[in-house]
Amino acid sequence: MEGGAVSSDQAAARPQPSTEREAREVSVGPEERVSAPPAVSMRDVTRRFGSVVAVNRVSLEVPPGSLLGVIGPSGSGKTTTIRMLIGGLAPTSGEVRVLGEEPRRFSRRTRERVGYMPQAFILYPDLTTRENVDFVACLFGLLFRRGSRVQEVLETVDLWGVRDRRASKLSGGMQRRLELACALVHDPALIVLDEPTAGLDPLLRVSVWSELHRLRDMGRTIIVTTQYVAEAEECDQVVLISDGRLVARSSPEGLRQAALGGEVVEIQTADVFDGTRLIGLRAVLEVRQRGPNQFLAVTENAGVATPGLVQKIESEGGKVAFVREFRPSFDEVFAALVERSREQPIDGAETARDS
Repeated sequence: MEGGAVSSDQAAARPQPSTEREAREVSVGPEERVSAPPAVSMRDVTRRFGSVVAVNRVSLEVPPGSLLGVIGPSGSGKTTTIRMLIGGLAPTSGEVRVLGEEPRRFSRRTRERVGYMPQAFILYPDLTTRENVDFVACLFGLLFRRGSRVQEVLETVDLWGVRDRRASKLSGGMQRRLELACALVHDPALIVLDEPTAGLDPLLRVSVWSELHRLRDMGRTIIVTTQYVAEAEECDQVVLISDGRLVARSSPEGLRQAALGGEVVEIQTADVFDGTRLIGLRAVLEVRQRGPNQFLAVTENAGVATPGLVQKIESEGGKVAFVREFRPSFDEVFAALVERSREQPIDGAETARDS
């Protein structure tokens, strides 16, 4: 089989959808995701605006059926990257392929397989909430069950109760949710969302991420930029962009290890203890003293290193009050990675394609 093709036997064994909704919910099997070509591919992509380099030689692949988070400081090149993916901008150099095509030359069928939510509100202020979503559904050719699909996505983003209110009368957060509903109404294969949770309260952000996880589990490919760094935890893979460069890419846990230099154990002793006595132990890379009786041990493997750390402390006459895994917030991880990227290339996280 080539390109992730499925044999006739496999196709026959798969449950066949009997309705339009069931057809949308047939997900891609794990073995097909592995062998399928990437949903998105960027190869050595640069975008310049005059003398300003907004995106600098970015290479990236996004496998189908995955949820990729894109984080970075303001002005780092996130939105420029997104606009190249949906065909709004052409790269100055390099190659961009989305669903197998060059975005600036999307066929109609491929264009209909992409859902996009921009940062700015671009819908029709004089149409009602329901009319905006219905209009977008019409543009994408939804004919059968359009009304029920419109209701479904408006309920997902908690806007069904204001379906007859004009878009211009919605709050900023409601307008963001309306744009999200419009991006999802035609049930695209690739969903590109530029800060979809900006302006939403915490409960609604949880609801949005729950829906994105459900769509991912159905086989949809999702790319999300976010200003809430902690939301990186919700993603399968996270890309960090700084000064137009892709400086790190890994799982959320992989980025933590990249920022800290390994797996970190936090130890507190009952009395004053000099953590430098632990340097040189098996699997211990570094010890950072945080107080007279508290320190962090950076290790290759926390499970292997922890027993030796405790034993060493006790052999030196110390007593361990507690020992636990140290998990910094993603704000701390983000700050550390950005700072390090400006000093030197980052090791320990992928900077190109998936392995």
